[in-house]
Amino acid sequence: MLFFLTFFKSYSQSIITGIVNDEKGQALSGATIIISNNTSSSILAYDISNSLGEFETNVNDISSSLILKVSYLGYTTWIKNIYNKKQQIEIHLVPSTENLKEVFVEAKIIQQHGDTISFSVAAFKDQKDRVIADVIKKMPGIEIMPSGVILYQGKPIQKYYIEGLDLMEGRYNLANENISADDVSKVQILENHQPIKILDSLVFSERSSLNIKLKKKLTISGNAELGVGFSPLLWKAKFTPMLFSKKRQAIVTYQSNDTGTDISRQIHNFSSENSDNNASIEKTNWLGLTRLSKPPFLQELWLDNNVHLASVNALQQIKKDVILKLNVSYLNDFQKQSGSSNTRFFTPTDTINLLENNQNKLFTSNLQSKLIVEKNTKNNYIKNNFEVNKYWDSQKGVTQLTDASLEQNLSNPFIAVRNKLQLITTLGKQLVDFQSNIGYTNTNQDLEVIPGQFLNLLNNGKPYPKINQLLESIRLFADNSASLTKALKQFTMASKIGFSIQNQQLNSDLVMSENQQNISPDFINRLDFTASKGYFENVIQFKSKDEFWKLRLKMPISMIHLKLEDENYSNNRALNRFVFEPNFYLQKKLTAFWETSIAAGLNYNYGNVRRLYSGFVLTNYRNLNHYNAPISQQVNQIYSGTISYRNPIKQIFIKGAYSFSRTKNNLLYKNEIDENGAVILEAIESDNFINYNNYSLGGSKYFKKIKTTIKLNARYNQSNQKQLLNNTYTNVENNNIQLNANLDAEIFSWLSSQYIGTISIYKSSFDKIKLQQVTTNKQALNLFFYLTDNQYLKCTNEYYSNSLSEENASNYFLNFSYQYTFKQSNIDLNLSWNNVLNTKEFINVYSNEFSYVESSYKLRPSQIVTSIKFTF
Repeated sequence: MLFFLTFFKSYSQSIITGIVNDEKGQALSGATIIISNNTSSSILAYDISNSLGEFETNVNDISSSLILKVSYLGYTTWIKNIYNKKQQIEIHLVPSTENLKEVFVEAKIIQQHGDTISFSVAAFKDQKDRVIADVIKKMPGIEIMPSGVILYQGKPIQKYYIEGLDLMEGRYNLANENISADDVSKVQILENHQPIKILDSLVFSERSSLNIKLKKKLTISGNAELGVGFSPLLWKAKFTPMLFSKKRQAIVTYQSNDTGTDISRQIHNFSSENSDNNASIEKTNWLGLTRLSKPPFLQELWLDNNVHLASVNALQQIKKDVILKLNVSYLNDFQKQSGSSNTRFFTPTDTINLLENNQNKLFTSNLQSKLIVEKNTKNNYIKNNFEVNKYWDSQKGVTQLTDASLEQNLSNPFIAVRNKLQLITTLGKQLVDFQSNIGYTNTNQDLEVIPGQFLNLLNNGKPYPKINQLLESIRLFADNSASLTKALKQFTMASKIGFSIQNQQLNSDLVMSENQQNISPDFINRLDFTASKGYFENVIQFKSKDEFWKLRLKMPISMIHLKLEDENYSNNRALNRFVFEPNFYLQKKLTAFWETSIAAGLNYNYGNVRRLYSGFVLTNYRNLNHYNAPISQQVNQIYSGTISYRNPIKQIFIKGAYSFSRTKNNLLYKNEIDENGAVILEAIESDNFINYNNYSLGGSKYFKKIKTTIKLNARYNQSNQKQLLNNTYTNVENNNIQLNANLDAEIFSWLSSQYIGTISIYKSSFDKIKLQQVTTNKQALNLFFYLTDNQYLKCTNEYYSNSLSEENASNYFLNFSYQYTFKQSNIDLNLSWNNVLNTKEFINVYSNEFSYVESSYKLRPSQIVTSIKFTF
């Protein structure tokens, strides 16, 4: 009986119910009810009040009394001792106020959401930074090259967006160097970015793009600058208003200076669409003057210019999802070059020296325009791009040789027109893609050299007054295709069929003296070259559900027909080829941070007009070329592999890459170098191979506590090929090692620094004969002293040296700059003093397969410029 009574009491239950109200008698839903033992803190039962404020709990305990606790946010907690028995309780809670403890929330410097990595601009910006380019160059994983092209993990970005819109269409320098850093909240890297929305889930991309996130939905801003200086009289002017909103964007600018700032780089086109040589409308320079090697440092120290740039870039949404873009730029640039060069030609049997003193004047005048209509949605895509580019370029130069003086004049006009159309729409459960690319280019160049050159070849060794090279090239091309794309689970199948044709005419005459008579048929070209191709391409893509595996296999088949009609060649040349050019790409994400990829491909190149003409062409005063040979044929094998690590949490980015390519040529190019350094280039039919090995390793890290970014890069390139120099066959091997270091650090609150270091080692050899090694060293250190929160002093130190120069082997430059900011009016007052030490010239060395060139470039004198900058 005792056992039975104990068992019954141990398992007895008490049902406790009730209702929770506020002070006004209104039911409180969501109140927390907790019942515990009064001798311990263990919870015996709990419940949450319903919408009527009611609750019900079952208590299994032998204690005679319990503790009932009711809590609700914004009300004082209700606590009471109750008997352990069945009962109903009515509870009234009283409102209360409670002071929360202070909490510090620290924004993350770098965040990742899927394939988007966001960099906080505020975290990287300091007092000296004005435009967004100043901040981007500090971000780990991102590099801005001297040309302005932006690299992410060692590869050029695909698109430069501003609030998701591609206003600049590849000419993003203008935006990058003018958008105020204060207007930007984040810089985003869009990894594996597919810019065409309808293809986003079907066709993957390994390319990355960059997006600028602004602080405001509507941003109206701009900047202006006026400056003057002396030694000689100097000026600079700039006015750049900008507008950014969801439906409208615009960047308009006028810039001018004679202080050495190269503003033409702001309209360079970095779009990957220009990489297709057959459909490119980039300007081709057939003829030219012998140029001086440009120094690889601050342009304001050496560029003698007088430049004007006007550019209008506008984007307007004209209908829902339909965008109209206009990009128009006009550049007028006059540059002077003054200096000397000592060229050493190495042949298997001799070394030839050529000393030149050059005074060049370069006139650039061009108008580039682009009109685009685009619709980019998840259901369809259409983009029509109409371009017209016109150039009015010319050059003048005087070259002083050891025993003679030469005058050169070049007229170099060019015009190009192109229309590109792409249309993608749905057809049932598959996509139909139509593409068309039609274009026209024309150049008419004239090079005059006084007195005439190549006396033995052209005039039986007798002097003559002058020689003119006249050349006209007209090109028409069209490439049209249609494709079907369909998804099969994780696979995407795309089949394309198309036809392309290109016709190029080349007419050239080499004439002597005042009578403008042709020398002989050997110096005339009348070419008509037609290249047509019918092609079928099948592409298979695979992407795993977790996106850890990505595979692409391209299998294009082409029927190529080439026909060359040449008045100077005994038989018209023709070529028919059926080619298969497979391309394989595999990407594997090893972990959340590690990724690797491999690629392999085979492609064929046939017939470039620039190496097809049989009559001689004088490309500059000492180079005479002709290719009296069959149509050139190249077979290229390319293999590459990469491994990368990027950890946004720890702000570290690393990438290593290797590539190997082997090119088989049917033509070998013969260089005949005479004792005066004149070169005659000819082509002979002989199979030969060129091998390239390229290694690269780079990494960057941001140290948050010391606000420092470190970037390190190493590259090694090796090539070997057979050449024919002065009738002697030789194997030429080149090796180049380049080491780069970049440091951006905030040392103290009043001092920050930027360091850039580059060491390059170049080795070349003929068979077993090793030529002298060339080592160049570049070191630059910028120090920023923050005197107060609105003024700073900048000190720039640059050092250059090379191992080849016998005299003036090193150069040191010192520059100062002071800036005062009027905070209330957003005005910067700047005073700069360049080339403080008044260094007169810069010695530079570079090399190619069979020559060293040591050049001396005349620098700008020491100069002082004061300017005032407005931000609005």
